[in-house]
Amino acid sequence: MRITTKTMKLPFRRLKLKSQMMLILGLMALLQTSMLGWFAMQYLSQSLDDEIGLKTLHVAKTIAAMPEVTSAVLADNSSYLQPLSLTLANQTDARFVVIGNQQGLRLAHPNTAKLGASMMDDDNDNISPTLSHGRAVISKAKGSLGWSMRARAPIFGPNGEDIIGLVSVGYLLDNIDAVINKYRATLMWAILASFGFSLLTALWFANHFKKAIFGLEPEQIGQLYQERNATLESVREGIITTNADGEVTTINKAALHFLDLDKEKMWLGQNISTIIPNSPMLDHQLTATAAFEQEVWFNQKPFIVNRLPLLKQTQVIGVVASFRPKDELDLVSQELKHIQQYADSLRSQAHEYTNKLHTIAGLIQIGASDQALALIGQENQAHQVLIKLLMDTVPDPVLAGCLLGKFNRAKELGLELYIDPESHMSDLPLHIPRDQLVSMVGNIIDNAMEACLMSDASGNTVSISMTDYGTDLIFEVEDQGPGIDSNLHSVIFTKGYSTKHGEDHGIGLHLVQKLAARLGGYVAMENVTKGGSRLTISLPKQAPSL
Repeated sequence: MRITTKTMKLPFRRLKLKSQMMLILGLMALLQTSMLGWFAMQYLSQSLDDEIGLKTLHVAKTIAAMPEVTSAVLADNSSYLQPLSLTLANQTDARFVVIGNQQGLRLAHPNTAKLGASMMDDDNDNISPTLSHGRAVISKAKGSLGWSMRARAPIFGPNGEDIIGLVSVGYLLDNIDAVINKYRATLMWAILASFGFSLLTALWFANHFKKAIFGLEPEQIGQLYQERNATLESVREGIITTNADGEVTTINKAALHFLDLDKEKMWLGQNISTIIPNSPMLDHQLTATAAFEQEVWFNQKPFIVNRLPLLKQTQVIGVVASFRPKDELDLVSQELKHIQQYADSLRSQAHEYTNKLHTIAGLIQIGASDQALALIGQENQAHQVLIKLLMDTVPDPVLAGCLLGKFNRAKELGLELYIDPESHMSDLPLHIPRDQLVSMVGNIIDNAMEACLMSDASGNTVSISMTDYGTDLIFEVEDQGPGIDSNLHSVIFTKGYSTKHGEDHGIGLHLVQKLAARLGGYVAMENVTKGGSRLTISLPKQAPSL
């Protein structure tokens, strides 16, 4: 027989949150009302005992002060006191009135068989404090007629000093129990009504609470909280959330990094104005309007910011802002642009070969087979030379493909891309991303080709040489364009600056410089004596330390 075990949850843990809340609140209400009921019953019982005890003592003192009782006790006139005691007991609703003489012998008692016997014979009641010291006493004891609340009062002689007897008056506790039982029933109904009201209140509160937390269970809320934290820390954008008072309620690590904030400091609960002075987040709380793709400057850095107010019905309860440095977005945009240019270059190459295939097909159709073979051999030889040069010089297929595409693009523009046969670029480190390397090399070649097209001179050659000897990778690209004024060398890499007219300029060289700096290298420009300019990219083979 195979025995399997698995973790068992307690029955209470299996209940839904709503059921748990009703059960807990109901039990608490039941416990509280039960304790209050027990206390009330104890207090009522004690109060009734005290009240009956005082009433009993008052009756006993009153009977003891009656002149006829005094005279009859002095004469030991039991025949007079016996019917009198019964009458007094009936008039005061007492259960018994017992009268004794100076020796403690009964002169009057509801049970005539007890007459003449000591008042201590059946309950061991100590009557000496009353007979010897004249003290009135209240006690609760079990006598011959059952449990009773009794009071004893001394009977003084005519001179008011000598103790000649005592009076004992008692009220049986069955009357008290009846009263307590009556109140106990009332209290039980009150407890049940309170318990029912507590259950209804618990039901309302549980429904309200479940609605406030969107019907989720505590385990689901905990899981969502963990997922929310993981999501905030996984995104590369900075995220800040504020409440209606402008206090920060959420801030992720990316936001701390972008804003150069101390990661060890507690920023939650602080006003957004202490983190970002003159922050427009509070303006959006007032207007309840969203803002997307806005450029905002902070610490002399541009950021692209999205802001979205949090609404509860029509009331603004906070604002969520996500942001990212504008330079990073520009870099990504330019990288995508140059990937597109690379794809265009490959399409140009395919277009060029298609034209040549059409030419060869036409020569074959008109019977010019020799010319077709010569054209095929020429193209094949030139292509094989270029491919062999690239295979020997640049074994990396991504960089080689970029150069091949630029070679064909140059031919399409009526230019020539000359690759120095002495170049050598086979030791490319793995830490250099190939897409970034292609973006940098492609940018400076495009820049050189545009310079040649702008020149009025006859030069139409763009030259590139590469070397990986030593500790750095060096790429040099020369053009035969008009060159760059030496006074502009310090600003040529500034974003947005360009010597060309039209849109989409002033970004390429800025991107090259940013990528080179990210890899620990640099970009330099100089004019060459024969005309044109030379751009040099230097990248260290060793990865920069973080």
